Amino acid sequence: MSAVSPTQAPTPPRNLQADPKPSFVENARIRELSNRIRSYLRAGIPVHLRGPAGCGKTSIAMHVSQSLGRPVVLVAGDRNMTTADLVGAKSGYQTKRVVDNFVTSVTRVEENVVQGWQDHRLTVACRDGYTFVYDEFNRSPASANNVLLSILEERVLILPSRGKEEEYVRVDPRFSLILTSNPTEYAGTHSVQDALADRMITIDLDHQDRNTEVDITVSRAGAPRGVVERIVDFVRAYRESGAYDQPPTMRASIMIAKIVQAGGLKTTMNNRLFGQICADVLESKRGSEGDRALRAARRDFLEALARHHFDGAPAPVLGAAIGPAGASAPPAPANAGPETVVRGCAS
Repeated sequence: MSAVSPTQAPTPPRNLQADPKPSFVENARIRELSNRIRSYLRAGIPVHLRGPAGCGKTSIAMHVSQSLGRPVVLVAGDRNMTTADLVGAKSGYQTKRVVDNFVTSVTRVEENVVQGWQDHRLTVACRDGYTFVYDEFNRSPASANNVLLSILEERVLILPSRGKEEEYVRVDPRFSLILTSNPTEYAGTHSVQDALADRMITIDLDHQDRNTEVDITVSRAGAPRGVVERIVDFVRAYRESGAYDQPPTMRASIMIAKIVQAGGLKTTMNNRLFGQICADVLESKRGSEGDRALRAARRDFLEALARHHFDGAPAPVLGAAIGPAGASAPPAPANAGPETVVRGCAS
């Protein structure tokens, strides 16, 4: 094997947010997790953050990456991803033409055509010791991700042959790899091959606790903490109810809080605009498109849940037909009346 000397020097990737993100919230829980991830990366071991949408995988990955003091390269997995998209590919031709007309009556022409090569992000990161963040890497097929095996085991990046000899790049000791994936996503994902999973530390993440969600939403939306707490409690109660096909995440809280703050709105269902905002953000997650009665029952439950959290109305209790048996909203405020049962029609 021979070490690579690229025909065409690549342009170094731009450092993605070298300074810490101002809105990133690092409480004790996240700080402890970040410290663990950094210790694994400094030991040369890649880290895989696995969790549902909206749990903060990518934000934590970028936060840790930026704290390492090296440029960060970010790539998002895709079902059309190939090895060439990660490491590089042949790119055009370089032609050299020499015309020798030293003797007037004799002309000699020499032509040399060499196919060029363009390094892509993984090759640049390996060679220069950058931090490589591979977001939602399980959306890429295993055939594209197999190139990571030699990087993690032999610390060598094997490139497609450009001639008779196989070429490679030795991985810089400062190179770090963070991967993220969503195991609950059912569309457009691939199983992670055992050989790759065995070479990394996988950390399972879940939705953040209430205080963390409140802290993050306050930071991202800029809304008063009291307003944010009611919004977060409402979204979390809806998530716990199970009256949906797609669980609402912290992003729903951030969206509602941003809109409320930008418009100076009052968080009461007596304000029709605020009620419509809650519906627009959350109703698409209720699902059950083929069952009108079930959709209507879930819509009524969501509205009743909002009135409970924002106006002190009775806490709705799910009927067995629209949510898990025995599921209910959190206890009503002290001034609330009796519970309201919301029932749906069985499909």
